Amino acid sequence: MRVLAAVLEDGLEPVEAAAREALAAGTVSDDVILNILARRREPPRPLSIVTSDDLALRHPPQADCDRYDSLRGLHAAA
Repeated sequence: MRVLAAVLEDGLEPVEAAAREALAAGTVSDDVILNILARRREPPRPLSIVTSDDLALRHPPQADCDRYDSLRGLHAAA
């Protein structure tokens, strides 16, 4: 029943192709067919964002524990 309902949402051809793929894998479960449809429905990965050189890091942070200790103050617990 759920596979037939998927025809309204995805169309006959995609559901038929998903059913064929499930049968080729040796299963006839509606969960498998719906999973195949859901994977095909996922949007493609977004394209990389091109950023301006103005956003480049100009002053990389320094790993300096003494600097951190100086920010904590003289009376900080050791």
